[in-house]
Amino acid sequence: MKLFVGLGNPGAKYAKNRHNIGFMAVERIAVEHGFGPWRAKFQGELSEGRFGSTKALLLKPATFMNKSGQSVGEAMRFYKLTAEDVVVFYDELDLAPGKCRVKQGGGTAGHNGIRSLHAHIGPEYTRVRLGIGHPGDKRLVSNHVLGDFAKADLAWLEDLLRGIAEGTPQLAKGEDARFMNAVALRTAPPRSSDKAPKPEAAGKPPPAPKAESPQEPQSKLQQLLNKFAR
Repeated sequence: MKLFVGLGNPGAKYAKNRHNIGFMAVERIAVEHGFGPWRAKFQGELSEGRFGSTKALLLKPATFMNKSGQSVGEAMRFYKLTAEDVVVFYDELDLAPGKCRVKQGGGTAGHNGIRSLHAHIGPEYTRVRLGIGHPGDKRLVSNHVLGDFAKADLAWLEDLLRGIAEGTPQLAKGEDARFMNAVALRTAPPRSSDKAPKPEAAGKPPPAPKAESPQEPQSKLQQLLNKFAR
């Protein structure tokens, strides 16, 4: 059995915050894989389901971020799980928006939710760090993480959450590389299909007039730059 935990703060006030991207991740997993309804349990909300033969639990602690470990510890004790059975999704300031990284163990990096988990279950759980970017000034961090995602963020956020949901069955098997590949296919898909065939190879002229052909690559490049410059 695996316990997938999303970190965030409960309530409609915080639902669209960058700090709640962990909640968003497990909510998308529940929808995409047909998990059961959310129910109040372990000082949080719990949903149950399966990835093939592997039973899985999704947990959203309702204790607020800085006490997340209380909820996770209670669920672990009930199901007799160890920290190695736990996977935690949470926001990461030190990663560019839309980036995703998986790691085992490590420090808290000042994250209150991670600090609480360390205190209650130890550090040896799997972490899925979800980039929300840094505002560039420490004084702006609180407003940044507790602010809602901007409309301009929604495209990369959708790609990231979809990739996470598609890759979670591999994550449940401990296949971190295959999980990361599934995420990458959504957040940074192969771009070879963007290239128009050469006229001599295709045997006919390009479908678009010459005057327009330089603009399309520039537009796509600008989209990519905009995606990671926020």
